[in-house]
Amino acid sequence: MLDLQWIRNFSLGTIVIALMALLSSFGVLLWKPAQRDGLEMWLFSLEHEALYRKVVAERDAAGQTHVNLRVLSMPALERRMLSGFFGGLPTADLLEVERQIAGRAFTGPLANVGFADLTDRLRASGLIEQINPPSFGPWTNRGHIFGLPHDVHPVMLGYRADIVEAAGIDVSQIETWDDFARLLRPLMTDANADGQPDRYLLGLWESDADRLDTLLLQAGGRYFDDAGACVIDDEVNVRALATMVSWFTGPDRFATDVPDFSAGGNKLKEDGYALAFLVPDWMCNIWRMQMPGLAGKVKVMPLPAFEPGGRRTSVWGGTMLGIPKTARSFDESWNVAVDLYFSEKLAKDLYARNDIITPVRSHWDDPVFDVPDPYFSGQAKGRMFIELAPQVPLRTSSPYYKLARDSFRDAAAAVAEWARATGARGPDALVERCREELVRARRVVSRQMERNVFLEVNR
Repeated sequence: MLDLQWIRNFSLGTIVIALMALLSSFGVLLWKPAQRDGLEMWLFSLEHEALYRKVVAERDAAGQTHVNLRVLSMPALERRMLSGFFGGLPTADLLEVERQIAGRAFTGPLANVGFADLTDRLRASGLIEQINPPSFGPWTNRGHIFGLPHDVHPVMLGYRADIVEAAGIDVSQIETWDDFARLLRPLMTDANADGQPDRYLLGLWESDADRLDTLLLQAGGRYFDDAGACVIDDEVNVRALATMVSWFTGPDRFATDVPDFSAGGNKLKEDGYALAFLVPDWMCNIWRMQMPGLAGKVKVMPLPAFEPGGRRTSVWGGTMLGIPKTARSFDESWNVAVDLYFSEKLAKDLYARNDIITPVRSHWDDPVFDVPDPYFSGQAKGRMFIELAPQVPLRTSSPYYKLARDSFRDAAAAVAEWARATGARGPDALVERCREELVRARRVVSRQMERNVFLEVNR
């Protein structure tokens, strides 16, 4: 007879949990997940997914391969992508990823990059000629293109036209940042006589990693050379950093902290606490949704240049569509990618709904980009962004980009703290300290890069 006396040594809860674990284990062994028909596409944007549903429906109606769209959070998408690429596991048939996530795929040797190389297919199809060349930068690694660019994201200066124009200031006279500060400085009044301006000219602070990065690119700076080595302490970067820190330190400062993507920052913008901000195309839609009270009060203009004749735009953000090497069918995935990223209708919808201009140059003549925008005081801002698109600076695809960007921000914070403590003012007084901090930043980034056993392969 079976002796069950030992069972009395366990509580009822323990026994129930053990039975559930046993049954679930059998279930896992016996269950075979149903394979969904069609291709899998992972993306992080609900707005993009809403646009793509139309294309998927049209493909279904035409009897083409169905595409299952799955929206994931960016952290989840990054984890699944990296675990698939570096663990040899299947992912999706198409991955739409943001710039910082995509760069992580390029950490190892070229042969181990999890995305399929699209270079030959782009050339053979002639599609490479249709895309704005600088837009390939973040998705090109060691001379190979691993993703189709979703966007261009040129940057302009969004400013309070109601305040500026009421003061009789003609912004067409602004070519450089020096012009910007000189012409608009009279607007930094101190009506309450507390010794501090009631408003500032520019939203910029040492904690703004993205804005500092955007301005560094405009100035011609870079974090890595063509061989992939860290050059964050390059003299161009030193001078650019000194110039930017001088804008938000010292008695002559004209920039202040107005954060993006926050209720507090939006209130400061609406109150006119700062007059101008860096505005990539996608930011226009955020302003419209989050600050409707600024409708008709704001305009955009090309960025003031760092030097006369210099670049009048920059770039902020970016997304690509890539095909993992584990995709069930490269050709079917490629066809879907072309349907999504080269669609004229989708390009028009992308701008009409999200203010994002397409990188496909053959679509740039569409009248949708000439439609006056009431929010931006009737400007045809789409055409203005497109005119700047060919001038956006090249960007790195280094997997160490985020570390370098954040190290540059940390250097800016250190220099700003030193300037406030010592009373140093003006770019020339800050140059040597900027050089010291950027040398430290290079050491931080280089140490991390040296831990990569594939570093020589990367170069």
